[in-house]
Amino acid sequence: MSRRGRYSSRVGGSKASIDMNSLIDLTFLLLVTFMLTIPALEQGVTIMLPRAKTDTLPSKNAKANVITVDVNHNVFMNNVPITLEGLKKDLQAKVAADPDVPVHVRGDERLEYGAVMDVVKIVYECHVRKMALVTQEK
Repeated sequence: MSRRGRYSSRVGGSKASIDMNSLIDLTFLLLVTFMLTIPALEQGVTIMLPRAKTDTLPSKNAKANVITVDVNHNVFMNNVPITLEGLKKDLQAKVAADPDVPVHVRGDERLEYGAVMDVVKIVYECHVRKMALVTQEK
């Protein structure tokens, strides 16, 4: 028997094949699922902020300026009421006189985040080099 005759039944016979369409569909389904869920997971992560003992602030420093925002959104600089525009002018003058003037920002805990950040943004715009957010130790 020739070689051609021996192998012809195997070559021309039934072939094993895998249908790739369902695997490709499954791959794209998983890809789309992960593309939609991963950004939602990154935004929805809840964390518990750490508690730490902070360094003591140099409150004895006569040059330190304390900016306070109370629960009614009133802003005080060194216990004197001031507007946000006045705060910006005063800080710019103090930074011009001494670029390393320290500023301590105090905010009532019942305030929303944006109220304190408005003050911090003004401090940043005035190019204050030394700023601290004052907290209460627990």
